[in-house]
Amino acid sequence: MAKLPDFEALAIFAKVVELRSFAAAASDLAVSKATVSKAVSRLEERLGARLFNRTSRRLALTDAGQRLAVRAARLLADGEEAENETLAQSTAPRGLVRLAVPMTFGVKAVAPLLPEFLAQYPEVSIDLHLSDATVDLIGEGFDAGLRIARLPDSSLIARRLCAMPRYTVAAPSYLKRHGRPTHPMHLAQHKCFGYAYLSTPNVWHYTNANGEEASVRPAGQLRVNNGEAVLPAVIAGLGIADLPEFIVGDAIASGEVEVILKGWKQPEGAVHLVTPPGGPRPARVEVLAEFLTRHFAKGRKRGS
Repeated sequence: MAKLPDFEALAIFAKVVELRSFAAAASDLAVSKATVSKAVSRLEERLGARLFNRTSRRLALTDAGQRLAVRAARLLADGEEAENETLAQSTAPRGLVRLAVPMTFGVKAVAPLLPEFLAQYPEVSIDLHLSDATVDLIGEGFDAGLRIARLPDSSLIARRLCAMPRYTVAAPSYLKRHGRPTHPMHLAQHKCFGYAYLSTPNVWHYTNANGEEASVRPAGQLRVNNGEAVLPAVIAGLGIADLPEFIVGDAIASGEVEVILKGWKQPEGAVHLVTPPGGPRPARVEVLAEFLTRHFAKGRKRGS
């Protein structure tokens, strides 16, 4: 296998040519003069040609050195330009952020925030992907995602933005016709609507203040892959659903549905920002993360 070019030695050689001095190149590169000398000697040995004629007072390029100097200078300039562009990209918020968000939460809670963010960061653009399915951030090339659940163990880096409680609800008309469940196990005798993307989609888990646990497999006429789609059927009095606050909060406040099983709670959920593992996040991703963290923390405080 062919060896890679000695880019470090080529860059050091170009710097010596630029400054016409081993000592000046060492000072400019913040390395020792011996390091510069060894790099040039290594390059000469690799190429089988002397690059400099050295005297105590003068440093002159040989014919081989002159031929190499132009290309080495170009390599050094290209490398410096590439680094500077990358540094600028990583320190100044600029570029595209691909963000995956659950459908209804994205429409109701995230999209209304974006005008303020885009005005604040005019060089950042956002590709907002709305889906309740759990996307593969790394495999599908996303910079970040929002997830509303208890997160399973994974290699993703997660930041908790705010709590997101869930409520088991039914319309007053349904409760009048079918009675009010007072224990989770009573749900087995009721019409319940399912949601496909729960961590355990066919099982609802509950705990009460005494630490008693109950799990039930509800059944009914409707199962959806978007939580908001089930709300009209619940309001119409056709069954019971378990829904997060951002979907059902307004219907609870208006009295269209009522919270049942108030002594029981589903496992505490939260909104998390997740990003792929790795080194420091680009500035465009970091400013969006800070923006969302600030706004959702503020929103929960107002609502508490």
